[in-house]
Amino acid sequence: MEATTLSVSSTSPAVNAFQLVFHIDVFLLALAGVFALFALPRAVARFSRAAEWRQGHILRAIPLERRAPRPPMRSVQSPSAGPSTADNLTSEESHTLHSEAHLIRHPAAKKEGWSLPPHVCAWSSRVPTFANILRYRLDAGFSVGQALILVIYSAALVYAGFLKSNPFADPLRTGFVAMSQIPVVYLLATKNNILGIFLGLGYEKLNYIHRFAGTLLVIASNVHSIGYIYQWTIDHTFSKNIRMSPHIWAFVALVTVDLIYLFSIPFFRRRAYNFFYCSHVVLFVLFLPAIHAHQPGVWPYVIAAAGIISLDYLIRFMKTRVFNARIRPIPDLMLTRIEVPQLNAGWRAGQHVRLRVLSSAMGWFGWAESHPFTIATATKTPEGMVLLCKKTGGWTGRLYDMAKAAGYASDEGAYGRTVQIMIEGPYGGPGHCVFASYSAAIFVVGGSGITFALSAVQDILQRDSEGASRVKIIEVIWSVQDSASLTPLVPQLTALIQQSIYTPLKISVHYTRTSEKPAGKDFLPPGLTLTAGRPKIAKVLDAVMSRAVSYGSNVKASLDITGVVVGVCGPTGMGDDVAHVISQVDGGRRWAVGGIEMHEE
Repeated sequence: MEATTLSVSSTSPAVNAFQLVFHIDVFLLALAGVFALFALPRAVARFSRAAEWRQGHILRAIPLERRAPRPPMRSVQSPSAGPSTADNLTSEESHTLHSEAHLIRHPAAKKEGWSLPPHVCAWSSRVPTFANILRYRLDAGFSVGQALILVIYSAALVYAGFLKSNPFADPLRTGFVAMSQIPVVYLLATKNNILGIFLGLGYEKLNYIHRFAGTLLVIASNVHSIGYIYQWTIDHTFSKNIRMSPHIWAFVALVTVDLIYLFSIPFFRRRAYNFFYCSHVVLFVLFLPAIHAHQPGVWPYVIAAAGIISLDYLIRFMKTRVFNARIRPIPDLMLTRIEVPQLNAGWRAGQHVRLRVLSSAMGWFGWAESHPFTIATATKTPEGMVLLCKKTGGWTGRLYDMAKAAGYASDEGAYGRTVQIMIEGPYGGPGHCVFASYSAAIFVVGGSGITFALSAVQDILQRDSEGASRVKIIEVIWSVQDSASLTPLVPQLTALIQQSIYTPLKISVHYTRTSEKPAGKDFLPPGLTLTAGRPKIAKVLDAVMSRAVSYGSNVKASLDITGVVVGVCGPTGMGDDVAHVISQVDGGRRWAVGGIEMHEE
């Protein structure tokens, strides 16, 4: 809070505070560079295929190839269904038992020859013992590896704050520390941050560092302020100093960061997210000019933060699309199905988009709310992009009610209604991990997390039909509360099983709550099972590893074993359970199968 130019060092003549915090920032940047170097081999392998440069960045529409008439496939119907006459239906009818949705190109159309994706093992497969230690969960969704990163980060800032310095005798030092972390906090707050791009991680995977860095920034700012207030009080100069313009702006900046922290606590994030988000944006924008007015010498850090946030919003604008979409209710799953056939390319399996519904039926400010939803389809399908939105709160509840109240619309008697939406993305996803490059894939999902498994399986089968997949076996484990949740998706899951000619697909659905009207099992096709109780993930993983080593057809029989990928999407506890199961796998078996890697969505 002292209006001293930054060229002045702290009270300790041996330490130049400006150079010290600059070197700390260089150290943090170098540390991030080390992680980026570890990720580089997988990035090179991924982008060695031209198709990867066009996926996962910008949503777009492409013309689809016309397919020759395919041979008839075996039909799987409910007991009451008649003969199949809907060979060309897409999954827009997937919430009815009579649909036979064929979501991807049929493998019979595969051209001769294979173009297999390169595979590079993750470091967790090379040093599994060390990886198991880092993967160990200290708390729900919080691992030893994450804690280690935060400890190193904290140590660097503590070193900068206390090296030959006393926070109360030298409050300027903590001001320098806070100043140096402004770009870091802003960088980690962006949806399109450069660090995530180089590491192959989505913004949501780095958010825990953003929250922690923001907390340290608030602590350093308050220690800096309290130190000067203490000095002014001792010297009886508080009234004089507080009237100075730089110090007034200092208090504005202090109140700003304290309010940001206050409105970021879980109470506001969970119960009043819109208020949390709006306050974040407004206070973030106010903080930068306030800190510059307080201390003009911090302009390099202010410019860096402003540039980072401006670039992010520019990219977000470029990633935003406005389309008309059809919404349909799926009562058994309490989901709203959103179909955007105009969009059929530009994302990767497992990625999500941020959705706004531009309709007055969403409420006065409902149009301004943006919510993330995982894309439930692969690219290059006639149905385009499909989102399944679980009814969990006010906004999703209004969306579901709007779809349910529509009934049969006037336009061609279609069920549901058409609304205008704004889609931003895609974001997140598996990063440099390519599911099709592994020998086996397991997807463990819970509830609405099935959207992740649907898109991932469709993508693998689609690549397999093109001769661009190494996967020999696919296993999906879906945990739901009510067995009736399976009914709406039976046709869609059946279609996937029908498509899995080169790569056997098994889907196991487990329900944990007794239903008054349990779903019948007679109409389930081979490969789709419904079981009461929790899944035995360890048993499934063991069986998949055995089959991955021994099983193979066509060219896959002679391929090298490239490991097992386990994708997880569901409650936090589910990810913790899967991580524990993977850590218990015998080292010899892990080596024989080429390693086990986990991706948590």
